[in-house]
Amino acid sequence: VNDFLVEEIEIERELIKEDAHLKDDLKIDSLDFVDIVVIVEQNFGFKIKAEELKDVATLAQFYDYIYSKMADK
Repeated sequence: VNDFLVEEIEIERELIKEDAHLKDDLKIDSLDFVDIVVIVEQNFGFKIKAEELKDVATLAQFYDYIYSKMADK
């Protein structure tokens, strides 16, 4: 996920920290987030529902969500 953020969303690697706020710190907009969701779905083999991400504000929360979905597989 980090490599994708750097390569495709063009976020500077040094900004990618677990406590980084997706919108405020990483400047990820809704279109970027859709791209991220699609890549995660394709690479990890599960579907992400938008309502499950409504409270996700930081990179750590997004990673926690991914880990929990992987554990449910």
